[in-house]
Amino acid sequence: MSIFFMALGGLFALATLGTLLVGVTAMGKGGAFNDKYGNKLMRFRVIFQGCAIGCFVIGLLTR
Repeated sequence: MSIFFMALGGLFALATLGTLLVGVTAMGKGGAFNDKYGNKLMRFRVIFQGCAIGCFVIGLLTR
């Protein structure tokens, strides 16, 4: 069971990285895309990051 949570945590970590890169790129360029999606992207980053940490903790506890 711990392997499942570790793998899921890895997927959430990759989602965090992808969202972070898109958000930082949009913030650097500015424009309408950043105005519309900037806050949503950073909110999703925080959610994905929390899920990744939670999955890693559960994976360690079920080991």
